[in-house]
Amino acid sequence: MSVVKANLGRAFTQTLTSPALQRLRRGAHALKRRLLRQAPEVHYFHQVDDPYSHLTALQLQPLQAKYQVRLVPHLVPAPDASAAPEQQKLRDWSCLDADRLALSLGLMTPDFSQQPSAPAVAAAQSAAVKLLSQPDWATELVQRSDALWRGESEPQPDRRPAEPSPQARDALMRGAALRRRWGHYLGATFYFEGEWYWGVDRLHYLEQRLNEAGLARAAAPEPPLLPAAALQFWPAQASTRQRPVIHFYCSLRSPYTYLAAAQVRRLADHYGAELRLRFVLPMVMRGLPVPLAKRLYILHDNKREAKRLGLPFGCVVDPVGEPTERGLALLHKAIALGKGPALAESFLQGVFAEGVDAGSDTGLSLIASRAGLSAADVAAALADSGWRAVAEANRADLLARGLWGVPSFRINERPAVWGQDRLWMLEQDLIQTVTAPPMAGETV
Repeated sequence: MSVVKANLGRAFTQTLTSPALQRLRRGAHALKRRLLRQAPEVHYFHQVDDPYSHLTALQLQPLQAKYQVRLVPHLVPAPDASAAPEQQKLRDWSCLDADRLALSLGLMTPDFSQQPSAPAVAAAQSAAVKLLSQPDWATELVQRSDALWRGESEPQPDRRPAEPSPQARDALMRGAALRRRWGHYLGATFYFEGEWYWGVDRLHYLEQRLNEAGLARAAAPEPPLLPAAALQFWPAQASTRQRPVIHFYCSLRSPYTYLAAAQVRRLADHYGAELRLRFVLPMVMRGLPVPLAKRLYILHDNKREAKRLGLPFGCVVDPVGEPTERGLALLHKAIALGKGPALAESFLQGVFAEGVDAGSDTGLSLIASRAGLSAADVAAALADSGWRAVAEANRADLLARGLWGVPSFRINERPAVWGQDRLWMLEQDLIQTVTAPPMAGETV
């Protein structure tokens, strides 16, 4: 990577993620609202066949009761293939993840594993476009969504609609266009004055923003409806079974992998687990598209998540292409030397927080040396292309488990979980594994 390109990358990302720019944007939106004497509006984008949208819809009434804002609903279709290239895998995974998420939050929800049929979804979209204009739309939306997921609104065979009504199609097109214009691609999302918040996982950030804007109804601060999940590091009593293995599917171009790396290592250390790094090529280097809106949202989302976790973030030099390949060659070597986690953390922090150009010899040398690799180790790593077969084997294994994105994790042969904000699930699986009695023929 050229010095000019690296410098431009650092300047661009530091500017986009700077607190000063965020304050300026928020102030401009608030000033415009006051000058135009407009009521504050939170826009909500609902996808009827998305289980996360159902979980989010359950929080709409409590949100309205807690803050002096007007909720404006929009109906949207599933994300475009460019933003979610594995549509069926995404649907299947979302249902499994939402079931476990609902259970952890104590939410009474349907069984999301029974996905609604296409005619039922079309009928639900047609019904939703009518109810969203009613004063009690939030209550009605939850009831209709519940019926859809329970199969209670399945149309009779002779009355199954082939597609949504013309009014619903228009509403879906308008919702998708507005979502795209404002810079997002998913359902179950909130938009408030220039910033996006996805589902129940990011609802606490929206509440923080509304509180800071002075829009809370209560005089004294109240706890968020759904606080951010945190790791517990419980003093689990280990059983006599063999040491558990954490399989960590990671990418050196994934900022979410950066947020997860040190946390996973600490979990492994605390619960006495072996940490196996299962590196893969980044999605864009595997031929999967990552549109601009998705890249920008990920950048901003990582900034606030990094701040919550106490990690630096924002001085980025994108390692796409050869820098990532060189980094994976080093990681492959480091794993063999027992220094894999140190190398991964060094690389990720370098490219996402310190502006290190991993495409330069100087940058790569810095990344390697602070992970304990010598110049000879670096030379040997770069001369060995064996990492490519390992990366492909890891990718195939990830796909076979129903996932395609990173960071993902699994304990032994337990089902995998996906996302750095699901590390609490990984910890639950770890606790269950280290405290359970050994099983005959167990493999890792």
